[in-house]
Amino acid sequence: MNTRRGFLKGAGLALFGLGIGGVPTFIANAAASFKNTSLYKKNKILICIFQRGAMDGLMAVTPFTDQFLKAARPTIFMEAGNGKPLIDLDGRFGLHPAMKSFEHLFKSKQMAIVHGIGSPNNSRSHFDAQDYMESGTPFNKGTNSGWLNRAVGLLGHDATPFCAVSLTNSLPRSFYGDNPAVAINNLQDFKIQTKGNATNSNTVSKSFEDLYDQTSNNLLKDTGKESFDAMKMLQSADTKNYKPSNGAVYPASGLGNSLKQLAQLIKMDVGLEVGFAEHGGWDTHFNQGTEMGTFARNAKDLSDSITAFWTDLGQLQDDVVIMSMTEFGRTVKQNGTNGTDHGRGSCNFIIGNNVNGGIVHGIVKPLSIENLEDKRDLAVTTDFRAVFSEVAQQHLLIKDNSILFPDWTGAKIGVMKS
Repeated sequence: MNTRRGFLKGAGLALFGLGIGGVPTFIANAAASFKNTSLYKKNKILICIFQRGAMDGLMAVTPFTDQFLKAARPTIFMEAGNGKPLIDLDGRFGLHPAMKSFEHLFKSKQMAIVHGIGSPNNSRSHFDAQDYMESGTPFNKGTNSGWLNRAVGLLGHDATPFCAVSLTNSLPRSFYGDNPAVAINNLQDFKIQTKGNATNSNTVSKSFEDLYDQTSNNLLKDTGKESFDAMKMLQSADTKNYKPSNGAVYPASGLGNSLKQLAQLIKMDVGLEVGFAEHGGWDTHFNQGTEMGTFARNAKDLSDSITAFWTDLGQLQDDVVIMSMTEFGRTVKQNGTNGTDHGRGSCNFIIGNNVNGGIVHGIVKPLSIENLEDKRDLAVTTDFRAVFSEVAQQHLLIKDNSILFPDWTGAKIGVMKS
């Protein structure tokens, strides 16, 4: 048995914290401990950001030469060039002005964009579409595990307790499964929670210790001690102020703080290989706006947070790929309240030094009614699994698609360099 995996699963652990803070001193100690074991080695890191609520890909990255789109969005369409707000990427697609911090990443070829990406399942339910995307099985609601959890199991080596970390209040669907994963709300004010007890930290600590002491599995108890000790250090550690590198300035937002803490974990080298954060507020049914408004605020937060994280990494950028995802896009035609409704295709962003960057990948046909899905939506021309699996294969060196994405045998689209 993978004993760390078994211990974390059997204990029903989740890690919680309040507020925003620095790096616990336990991390340095844990890292030093891990380096003394034969299991520790330097590995690549994938950071996934889920944009919950369904981002309007046609507003984030607009095919601004498309007159059909312009006609469908009389009050929210923007143009590029000659003082117009959109940032011209390639003569056809324009980046939303609030995402200006992405411009350098794209033009330096550190960012790739995939347009027309989505699920083959045409559900427009937020809950169902997110579940399908995070499980990686878009036609099977009964899948117990998430695709990122399966990725952890396919890494080809044993994992540290902090191999898969989600900076969220609870474990996301992507991390469900038998492989080790923890949800950390914050790196300050940690406490250890066992199932059914999240109130008194002393009681929690005692119940957790009792659980460990009373286990009848000696193999688990002996070899799981490293995980247990790390958790206890985490609970009792003091915190220190964290200063980002290279002049990086994180937005004072939920996503900015999550990515800042993931940067801390990466720098302390505790074995993080899969990180997860989420960013809500993309359900823009009303008053979506153009240069200003709901969409612009979210777009600026997303791009500024990711750019700060990437800048903060400095020389560690070679080890990291960042990938965004959203459950579906928005309707091509704006609605009667200057917003957009649930649609199908959207776009996503992949950042790394080994991406095939400076390109808007995918197929976006002219948005005439005969080219729209259900005569209303940007068609899904790239299955999300084509992109997710290519990133996992090329960056994390995961080869077994039959486990990572069951029932899918599609081809790469070239978003990563060979």
